This record gives sequence, structure tokens and C-alpha cells, in this order.
Amino acid sequence: MSRDAPSGHDGLSDAGASQVTGIAFKVASVTAFIIMASLIKASGRLPPGQIVFFRSFFAILPVVAWLAWRGQLKGALRTSRPFGHVYRGMIGVTAMGLGFFGLTRLPLPDATALHYANPLIVVVLSALFMGEVVRIYRWSAVVAGFLGVLIISWPKLTLFNGTGALGNDQLLGVLATLSGAACAAGAMIQVRNLVKSEQTATIVLWFSITSSVAGLATSIFGWDALEIWQVGLLVTAGFFGGLGQILLTQSYRHADMSTIAPFEYTSMIFAILIGYFAFGEVPTLWTMTGAAIVIASGILIILREHRLGLERKAARKANTPNLP
Repeated sequence: MSRDAPSGHDGLSDAGASQVTGIAFKVASVTAFIIMASLIKASGRLPPGQIVFFRSFFAILPVVAWLAWRGQLKGALRTSRPFGHVYRGMIGVTAMGLGFFGLTRLPLPDATALHYANPLIVVVLSALFMGEVVRIYRWSAVVAGFLGVLIISWPKLTLFNGTGALGNDQLLGVLATLSGAACAAGAMIQVRNLVKSEQTATIVLWFSITSSVAGLATSIFGWDALEIWQVGLLVTAGFFGGLGQILLTQSYRHADMSTIAPFEYTSMIFAILIGYFAFGEVPTLWTMTGAAIVIASGILIILREHRLGLERKAARKANTPNLP
């Protein structure tokens, strides 16, 4: 074969094959996280802190095994920024707790769609706290995305269902899920700061340990007595959470974030299928319409970030002097 001929499986170039592998890992991670969410939902309305503990502690096991297999476990906890990790962990724990609360009070497709507000909030926080310049293109996408969130939430924010909005569990679920998405966006901003000096293994382990300790600390407020089947569901949920983290990390090793990020939205397909077959939940027209708008807005932001990244890279290259 010619040296210049494409290589890889089925005629794909090495780069193309790597992109496909990255996408496959991303979809696998999305599947793992949806299974985790479904198991948590099936376990019943437990205290959020109790769910956080099981989700975090039992996620450590596959993560540690994976790091040991890769030879990255030694020194993984060594850091010069312990308070940065703890700060990130506390924001992340809050995000998880709120998200789990909403998950137990909303249909799975609704909770999944509302969580898609996360990248929209990241844009807002980046502009407010990181000094990033956000122009009309991304602001328009953010506004459209929040319109989609309002469409999803509207039936739960009105008195039309006759139950009274103030006493509506689904209203509390919407508010908790959106607040969790905001906290998750804040955690993502903190991760952006940590990756400048910290290894991925360090960030993952510190977060898992911090969230486990924080979740355990909530036991003083009273945890529910669990049936054996609930323990089994929560332990398995934690395992799938750790597995999803590993698969997500692997996806970033094979493809650019801008390439794999849109595949996050495949979770909506899985959420609808699992919600229907496991919980008898049928997504409403409000949910489907709002989700479509939020997904489109998120993809526009991802594409814009990719284009800006290419422009910044070209500008740095143009400003680099050609040294002899």
C-alpha cells in the first residue's frame, strides 16, 4: 500500500477512526449516565444526600481500578490546590443533590431536557466571572435555549393542572433541576481553572472523595432505612456513574470536545425510551418542543465555540515568529 494512502479500518484515516472511537465512547458514557439516573429514580424518593453518597462512593471503585490499570493511581491525590478541589467538590455535590431531588419528582425526559440548560448557564457564568467576551451570536442562542426551558417548565409552573403550583412536587422538581444545572455549570467553570495545573485523575479522585464525605455527612439529618433492593439499585447506580466518568474521559482522548459534545443530546432518546418502558412516562408536546429548542441552542453554542477556537489557534500561529 502506498505510504500516502488512507489507513485505518474500513478505509478511514487514522484521524477519522479516532474521531469515530471518541464518539462511540461518548455515546457509551451517555448511556451509562442515563442508566445511573434511571436506577436512582427507581430507588424511590430518598434523601438527596443519601443518594449522593452511594453515587459517589461506589463510583470510586471502577475509577480506582481504571487508574491502577493505566498506572496512574500512584500520586493521583497529590495536589498543590486542595482547597480548589474541595470548592469544586462542594459545588458539584450541591449540583448532584439538587439534580437527584428533581429526578425523583419529574419524568425522566423532563429532568434530562432541563439539565440541558447547563451549557447555556456556562456561557452566562463565563461572561460574568471569567471575563470571556460573549457576542450576539451566543447570547441569542442562550436566550432561545432558556425559552425552550420555559416551554418545558410552563405546564408545571401554572395552576392549569388544578393542584396548585405552590404545592406541586413537579414545580419543586423543576426548580431543583434548574438550580442543579446552574451549580453544575459553576463546577465546570472551576474545573476549567483546575485543569491548568491538575491531572484528570487528580480532579476525578478528589471530587469522588469530597462528594462521598459530604454525602455521608448528611446522615446526621436522617437517612431512610433501605430495603435490600434499594441498596442494590444505588450501589449499581454508583458503579455506572464511575463507568460513565471513565468512558467520558476516554472519549476526550480520541476526539475534540467540539466533535463529541453534540452527542450528549442522544441522552434524550435513551431517556424517552427508558422513561416509557420502565416508568410508563410519555413525554408531552411541551417537553418535546422545548427540548428541541434547548438542544438546537446548545449545538449552536458548541459550533460557535469550535469556530472561535479555530480562530484563536490561527491567530496564535500567525503571531508566532518563524525562528531559524
